[in-house]
Amino acid sequence: MRFGPLPVADAEGALLAHGLKLGGLRYAKGRRLTAADLAALAAAGLAEVVAVRLDPGDLGEDTAATRVARAIAGPGLSITPATTGRVNLMATNPGLLLIDTPRLNRLNQVDEAVTVATAPPYTPLDGGAMAATVKIIPFAIAEDLAARVELLAREGEGPALRLAPWRGIRAGLVQTRLPGLKAATLEKTSGVTAARLAQVGGTLVAETRVAHDAAAVAGALTDLSRLALDLLLVIGASAITDRRDVLPSGIERAGGLIRHFGMPVDPGNLMLLGRLGEAPVLGLPGCARSPRVNGFDWILQRVAAGLDVTPGDIMGMGVGGLLTDIPTRPMPRLRAVTTVPAVAPVAPPVATLVLAAGSARRMGDNKLLADYAGQPLVRHAVAAAIAANPGHVTVVLGHQAPLVRAALDGLEVTFVEAVDHAQGLSASLKAGVSAVEDGVAGVLVCLGDMPRVRADTHRRLLARFTDAGARAIVVPVAEGRRGNPVLWPADLLPAMQDITGDQGARGLLATHAARVAEVPTDDGVHLDVDTPDALATLRALTPLE
Repeated sequence: MRFGPLPVADAEGALLAHGLKLGGLRYAKGRRLTAADLAALAAAGLAEVVAVRLDPGDLGEDTAATRVARAIAGPGLSITPATTGRVNLMATNPGLLLIDTPRLNRLNQVDEAVTVATAPPYTPLDGGAMAATVKIIPFAIAEDLAARVELLAREGEGPALRLAPWRGIRAGLVQTRLPGLKAATLEKTSGVTAARLAQVGGTLVAETRVAHDAAAVAGALTDLSRLALDLLLVIGASAITDRRDVLPSGIERAGGLIRHFGMPVDPGNLMLLGRLGEAPVLGLPGCARSPRVNGFDWILQRVAAGLDVTPGDIMGMGVGGLLTDIPTRPMPRLRAVTTVPAVAPVAPPVATLVLAAGSARRMGDNKLLADYAGQPLVRHAVAAAIAANPGHVTVVLGHQAPLVRAALDGLEVTFVEAVDHAQGLSASLKAGVSAVEDGVAGVLVCLGDMPRVRADTHRRLLARFTDAGARAIVVPVAEGRRGNPVLWPADLLPAMQDITGDQGARGLLATHAARVAEVPTDDGVHLDVDTPDALATLRALTPLE
């Protein structure tokens, strides 16, 4: 690969090394320069450009990134289309991220041009969340370098990265009682435990409460073991302080085995690992009554993913095991568990707004109703929004509202009308923001005339927003340019009420530039349909699957 300045007259076919703005010209970094581009640059008075030419045997950055991603990705991970030398590995379903750390470290040391960044090992991921990203630093690498990286990535037992799906475990809980222990504490413990299990795809199917006595614990565990459960949980009215204490003694009396006591994680030190028959038994520390992250979560996640947790695994959790300052994590809605009350807190939702109120003056007709791949154009945009965020999609109507509503017949959405939609995009935006449910964490603002925005793009934006703690403005990027939709945090929604004219909230991006988080995606985030020519271009593309 050759990098450096080139005379404009000699730069045809080269890749632009830096984004270029000259008069009315706007060329993104990485653009392959055509004869027409060079003629326009020369006419604007530019004599040379900084560009890249690939040598024979070089692989472009996108091709190289795709090859590396395919070499490291295992089951449970999907690969996004490459853009600007980057490919993301996304979780295809909820589960636990498993990483061969030594192998990934060796891969990152092969050459500075090839990098792989991952979430920490054993991170629980929702479907659609990012697990890793592959980035090729220069515009190209030699083919033999890519081959060396691929070979190293495939050395070892199994893939370098994979997602172990939640197995849908069924668990039973034993709680012991002593005088003075409030019934409300036991009820709270049941709810928190059920919520923890729900987070990892599990269910609390049975619970029993007995005296704080080894014989009573043994009897309760024996009864639960007859239900063929995947996991047995025991929490005492008094914390476990020794292998000979009440809970471990009760496990042994039931015919179980104590495999390990204690763990180098705080909170969670007084954790006990045992087994009764084929089922793991966990003696829980007192901190497991709280939804705050503790050592129990780390062991539960591994069990829920079908992993055998060993004493060595537990003793290896000390580095990074100081969890005292990790805040309370949001709990999901509980699954239907008839024996346990649903008392855990629920994470605030994100609302999705699809703006479909405009009059489309440049089209001469309502573009949203135009046929694309056998359906009204707007239906594609709304269906993608629903697939990624069901139950939280609002469509803003205006021009020809009855016709647009009919085009969306059968889709699970809420409608709101912008009565002053003729005043421009800001009117639709304000009507939609005013209509979203109270207490949302943010609003994902979509345009109804962008039918090539995939549900996967929505999911990536939502996942990045969650990872950022619901504070970031999340923007999709393709080919070096930002696009739509944009996810806005709730604290910026009041500022949208001050926007006027035919514009959206883009001005807020400059005001809050430090909060912008970009998410790589495909070029569907750029293609909106404003003119008959744009509609013709859209129809010439292969429909999305």
